[in-house]
Amino acid sequence: MGVLRGYIARVDRVNRLIGRAVMYGIFGMMAILLWSSVSKTFFVPSLWTLEMAQFAMVAYFILGGPYSLQMGSNVRMDLFYGEWSDRRKAAVDTVTVLFLIFYLGVLLWGGIDSTIYSFQYGGERSPTAWRPYLWPIKVIMVVGIILMLLQAISELFKDILRLRGEDV
Repeated sequence: MGVLRGYIARVDRVNRLIGRAVMYGIFGMMAILLWSSVSKTFFVPSLWTLEMAQFAMVAYFILGGPYSLQMGSNVRMDLFYGEWSDRRKAAVDTVTVLFLIFYLGVLLWGGIDSTIYSFQYGGERSPTAWRPYLWPIKVIMVVGIILMLLQAISELFKDILRLRGEDV
């Protein structure tokens, strides 16, 4: 049980630090979109703003996901779940988190494959007028999926400890 607690502590600490830092990315997105509006109104419209805002949103969402899972901010069907005992919640969460882990594993496999493709063929580029390289956002996505997978495993371990009647 000490190994589980150590894993939980380390993964939760890393995802908390990353999540707390990434949450300020909203200001970066706001700055990009503000510049987009200003440049379209007063100057020549920038080609990069829309796509850069999309990349920033992906990074914000993907890197903030593990922190959101850790804080319990994910959506649940509280119609039944809210009335259950902590032990029953842990039992149901133990089963459902296995589906999440499977899904994240498949997503990680596809993300790694896509990132390797991006590097192998001379740097895959977006088909837009700006034509940025896609490997940076793909690497961020793979890192975010790995962090989410680690956090999902941490949540599984927390549920196992709860089922055993231990405090987390």
